Amino acid sequence: MRLEGLVVFLLALVFYNVNEFSWVLFIILLFLPDVGMIGYAINNTVGAYIYNVFHTYTIPLLLVAVSTLLKIEVLLLIGLVWSAHIGMDRALGYGLKYSTEFKDTHLGRL
Repeated sequence: MRLEGLVVFLLALVFYNVNEFSWVLFIILLFLPDVGMIGYAINNTVGAYIYNVFHTYTIPLLLVAVSTLLKIEVLLLIGLVWSAHIGMDRALGYGLKYSTEFKDTHLGRL
């Protein structure tokens, strides 16, 4: 799973570069999905749910697909950065969270 995350991260970087998007914007947006951790201020269950919504490939891949169909570049940019973030997290061992504790993930305990 970590290798898969690394591959997604690298592919997102390649496609981002091919589309000649701003690297400054990439750096600014790269950690935006971590806003999903704010749910942990409520409790572990809410935190895990919100974090996992921000850290699954479903929404960013839908953005990439819609951007391709409708030719909306900003959706492609967001989808690629979001996918890169998730891939980077997975490559580093940060998986989807269980409601028991932030450190309990589908990739093992942090």
